Amino acid sequence: MDLFSNLALGFSVALSPFTLMLAIVGCFLGTIIGALPGLGPSNGVAILIPLAFTMGLDATSALVLLTSVYYGAMYGGRISSILLNIPGDEPAMMTCLDGYPMAQQGKAGEALVLSGVASFVGAMFATIGLMLLAPLLARVAYLFGPAEYFALYLLAFCTLGGIASKNQAKAALAACIGLAIAMIGLDNTSGMPRFTYGNLHLMDGIDFLVAIVGLFAIAEVFVFIESHGRDSAVGVKLEKVIIPWKTIAGSTWTMLRSSVIGFIAGILPGAGASLGSFLAYMGERAVSKDKETFGTGNPRAVAAPEAGNNSAAGGALIPMLTLGVPGSGTTAVLLALLLTLNITPGPTLFTDRPEVVWGLIASLIIANFVLLIMNVPMVKIFVKILSVPPMLLLPGVTMVSFVGIYSLTGSYFDLLLMVAFGVGGYLLRKLGVPLVPIILGILLGNYMEDALRRAMVLSNGDWSFLFSSYIAIGLWIAAIGGFVAPIFLRGLFARPKAGLTD
Repeated sequence: MDLFSNLALGFSVALSPFTLMLAIVGCFLGTIIGALPGLGPSNGVAILIPLAFTMGLDATSALVLLTSVYYGAMYGGRISSILLNIPGDEPAMMTCLDGYPMAQQGKAGEALVLSGVASFVGAMFATIGLMLLAPLLARVAYLFGPAEYFALYLLAFCTLGGIASKNQAKAALAACIGLAIAMIGLDNTSGMPRFTYGNLHLMDGIDFLVAIVGLFAIAEVFVFIESHGRDSAVGVKLEKVIIPWKTIAGSTWTMLRSSVIGFIAGILPGAGASLGSFLAYMGERAVSKDKETFGTGNPRAVAAPEAGNNSAAGGALIPMLTLGVPGSGTTAVLLALLLTLNITPGPTLFTDRPEVVWGLIASLIIANFVLLIMNVPMVKIFVKILSVPPMLLLPGVTMVSFVGIYSLTGSYFDLLLMVAFGVGGYLLRKLGVPLVPIILGILLGNYMEDALRRAMVLSNGDWSFLFSSYIAIGLWIAAIGGFVAPIFLRGLFARPKAGLTD
């Protein structure tokens, strides 16, 4: 009964004209962002966070707008994968393997429609899972003390860095950089300044929105200038779009299986949509009777990764909302939004701010239907977006970033700091150092430090207190496994990636 009353509360929020408009606008912008190669959901959400503050949105409205952008970008990533053989983002990488061959065979419209339906099935499965499982996990979170939270934060660093990077040492370095940046400012306990070097602007610490926009949006501008200096063009001509009912019906079980696999991958902190897409593709290939057709334009091989990555994207919201630990790079950016709005994710969020949580869930349900409608009859419009010249795109991204941050902080120093983060992010990307662990360190560094200090106070300095419960021990084991396992799994990831150049 609580479920239906909570849903009623959520829809009363989501169906207000303004919130509904934000969901539709977010879906449209997200699909465009996802379709543009190289941007992806993390960068898209980071770019639009300042816009949300500029508009003066409240917590619920801002979260609805940006999660709609998140879902829309996951849908849109398949467009450039199928038509250009260039993934819109990393999770869409697996769609290239069979989506582009289908386009070359004159089935571009069929592949786009099928992938859109598969994205809808995966996203709806994840939204329903979020609705059913998040409150249960929130109750489990009450069992967490400072030792468990410290181990949980460590798990987030190990898994997110381990899977997001090709080099574990670079992932660890990135996490340390993020933690070091988090220590800048006044100490929470003693009130003494740390690493400010007498600069009054640094007394309050580094605003993680400045860091996020700099590392993602501004750095992306530098990368885009370097690698995409010419106008992009659609590589495969898109003819009339016809809904392939027979193909969709034949892929129903594929979509459901892949949705389950992706959702489980999404719940794991740090796994995210990339792993969900990969596992869904490999799982479908394992049970398929025509394995030899995978990589040559098999429709089920298009449906599987799209259902998997969209389901994983929704599943990643669960640890963020219930435990305050991001399940992916994009949810790390969304976590920054919540913290900026003075909303602390965790088990109490469902009781203290139910209108935020259930308004979000109801908006995601609506957004999924909006995206399905947009991504079938309107797919030709989004295809035309791929031809937007960089000379128009780049100034727009830069302008939104600068205006948004200045309207939020009113400080020229933060603008200079944002540019510095952009340059640093560009250099780190050139060196192959992942940026997500840096953001995670900035976001969670103070919370991790506070948890460690509380644990040491409760145990009178006994370090064994960090291993004092089965939950803590399990999280430590999972953290070590999450950091080490990618070393052995990297060979599996390398094989399908090689197929992109075939």
